[in-house]
Amino acid sequence: MALIDFFKKIEPDKKKSPFLHTVYDGFFTIFYTPDEVTADGGVHMRDAMDLKRLMIHVVLALQLAYIFGTINIGHQHFAALGLYPGFLEGLHLKLAYGLIKILPIFIVSNIVGLAIEFWYAAKKGHAIEEGYLVTGALIPLIVPPDIPLWILVMSIFFAVVIGKEAFGGTGMNILNIALLSRVFIFFAYPTTISGDEVWVSGLTAAEAGATPVYNWWHTGFFNTIFGWFNTDAFEPARMVVDGYTGATPLSLAYKGGWEAVTEVYTTQQMWWGGIPGSIGETCKPFIIAGALMLVAMGIGSWRIMLSMLVGAAVTAMAMNAWGASPFMEVPWYYQFYMGSFFFAMAFMATDPVTATSTTTGKLWYGFFIGMVGMIIRVMNPAYPEGWMLAILFMNVFAPLIDHYVLQGNMNRRMARAEKKAALVVATDATEEAVQELNH
Repeated sequence: MALIDFFKKIEPDKKKSPFLHTVYDGFFTIFYTPDEVTADGGVHMRDAMDLKRLMIHVVLALQLAYIFGTINIGHQHFAALGLYPGFLEGLHLKLAYGLIKILPIFIVSNIVGLAIEFWYAAKKGHAIEEGYLVTGALIPLIVPPDIPLWILVMSIFFAVVIGKEAFGGTGMNILNIALLSRVFIFFAYPTTISGDEVWVSGLTAAEAGATPVYNWWHTGFFNTIFGWFNTDAFEPARMVVDGYTGATPLSLAYKGGWEAVTEVYTTQQMWWGGIPGSIGETCKPFIIAGALMLVAMGIGSWRIMLSMLVGAAVTAMAMNAWGASPFMEVPWYYQFYMGSFFFAMAFMATDPVTATSTTTGKLWYGFFIGMVGMIIRVMNPAYPEGWMLAILFMNVFAPLIDHYVLQGNMNRRMARAEKKAALVVATDATEEAVQELNH
């Protein structure tokens, strides 16, 4: 009981210090659930999985993507320098480099977003809504490793204030907040999140002869540690090798089809994730493992995931049959080896707030995301990926889908009720006619 006694001692007064009490309550509920519950025999449902713990489970499902993404940041950097071609070669350097890149993004994402959440909670006089826990973990995984932090701050402020708090806070937003942050960057600062050069970090340029960009953390802090163990260290004199390209498989596919992709990357590289891209999107097996965790815990909808897979596959098959461009001719099953389909399917499309709520609606919602996303990916020359825009587009239509599903259910029930009533009337009339004949 010592820990709870300590928490009780430091609890700020809610009236005198509303902001401090809001912050205190947010951290207190990480360790303890409220001791006020409904009485036995009531009609309320009880479950140990409150909002905070649900969000924490989603964050846990993202950890494999975080680990791989951190190493892949370093792997892509050293691949440009012609060093350590094996993914696990020079692991200490790749991990150190990745941490230097991803930690500031993660810290800024959570500090800015949670500060806004705390302020609004104190202003409105209610407990902290933990919806940003997942958003703060998702944003670092869907941006390039060299994203300027000031742009990241602006995007988070826009997404949280305009996309969520303006609608009433957690559970009231109509658009996915993490994707809204990314789409703000895409439209306001497109050169920082699109093109071939943004996915490989720490280079003065993505061309032969360019040098790496290191700071004290590389050459001072980590090189000192590596010197103690007499291992390889960061070398500022290295240069980008001849023939290097930081192009993603999607951009190669758009320009030259599947043959252009396989000239640079193997299918194994694309499946396991040793390719340029957003930090958390590349390793398909780890993302699928996270998706299975969400389904097993009852957090992620398997109906949305499955129908999105079917929608994307059917659309890709139709494009294979059409074959009007090299990208359309990419075999439909290889479309899933490239880009962020699985990450979008597992962690974005299944957002319980912005997705459909009805069982049938989830099937239509996922199918249309897969279809629209594949169309944007293949047919939009300005943006060779489609899941961000497709999910946001379908977020807007999710209430309409649910409306028609519910209306359809009500109409069918009404038709059954009317049919049953008509049958009862007909039966009564028949009985009356039989009685009259008997008399």
